[in-house]
Amino acid sequence: MERIIFHIDVNSAFLSWEAVHLLHHRGFEPDLREVPSAVGGDRALRRGIILAKSIPAKRCGIQTGEAIFQAKQKCPGLLLVPPDYHLYERCSEAFIRILRGYSELVEQYSVDEAFVDMTDTCHLFGTPVQAAQQIKERIREELGFTVNIGVSENKLLAKMASDFLKPDRVHTLFRDEIPEKLWPLPVSELFFVGRATAEKLFCVGIRTVKELAAAEPAFLRSLLKKHGEVIWGFANGIDCSGVQTVPPANKGYGNSTTTPSDLSEPQAAETVLLALAETVAARLRADGVSAGLVSLGIRYSDFSFRSHQRVLQNATNLTREIYEAACGLFAELWDGRPLRHLGIHTGRVCGSAERQLSLFDAADYEKLACAERAADAIRRRFGQRAVMRAALLKGGGLL
Repeated sequence: MERIIFHIDVNSAFLSWEAVHLLHHRGFEPDLREVPSAVGGDRALRRGIILAKSIPAKRCGIQTGEAIFQAKQKCPGLLLVPPDYHLYERCSEAFIRILRGYSELVEQYSVDEAFVDMTDTCHLFGTPVQAAQQIKERIREELGFTVNIGVSENKLLAKMASDFLKPDRVHTLFRDEIPEKLWPLPVSELFFVGRATAEKLFCVGIRTVKELAAAEPAFLRSLLKKHGEVIWGFANGIDCSGVQTVPPANKGYGNSTTTPSDLSEPQAAETVLLALAETVAARLRADGVSAGLVSLGIRYSDFSFRSHQRVLQNATNLTREIYEAACGLFAELWDGRPLRHLGIHTGRVCGSAERQLSLFDAADYEKLACAERAADAIRRRFGQRAVMRAALLKGGGLL
């Protein structure tokens, strides 16, 4: 039986969810979706970027990810609302709940998009297009926002179809439609082709998806390594991946923050690193895994960015070890200029790992692990601020 896969994508998710909430629960008008508007970060915390925009705002040239002050220059009358992530979580859960009423095989791809394998259930709702129309209309009627649905025989083509003309549309992209609907697109619009990859393809004369599909896989591999063969398959509509109802295990854990003011003293930066290491290590412990690699990213006040990473001697989920590795990387990276952003990320995640003992290491790692597990349990029961390190209190030391 030929597979039937849907990709459902919420149109301008954050902005749509804000618009519905303000209209129906607060009586706020106008509808954010019908005027130049955007969801933007908190200027006071220097996270002043556009997170989502309305179609009228897009017509003004406003782009997701640009600074709020730049967006205001393009559209002085831009209506801005702050993000409400708890609202977005609730809307996402309601959206996924409706999809599970049509198939048990639902893969939540992100907070605002999902794949649904309709192979075994589509016949209950009519043709694939009729079933997609029914889902789209039900979401609009019950939840108040619109979605685009791509219909195909695999995930790649379904996702590409959902990105066609928006909003509130159903599009098909089956294999026999590839020459008409997929191949004329710029190669930069193909899934998995980022800016750097697109530039390399442009340099060798590959500008459309059709030209990529006709290229020699061996040549693409020499140009882009394994990634070249992957996108050649995508250009030809090849994708054998299934809808995964269970999320794959995390390959890495991380956290980052933009500081309220620039940091010029190493002690202040190290305190921020400790807070980040605490949250990253707690997530590792909650999932019962350890990390064998720590990477640090820093962004200066001029927005230039640097990063470095270090492989650990022993995989760990202890705050102390992740913090110490991050501080070592910071000492290597920082050139003394003011900082606005710090981030710790981990990789090489594994299950419980045996520790290679050292004659010169006097630390009691079992005692440290017990103390951190106890702190985790207290925070789960009484809140994150129930137990705090002295270093994170005003005037405290570092450890």
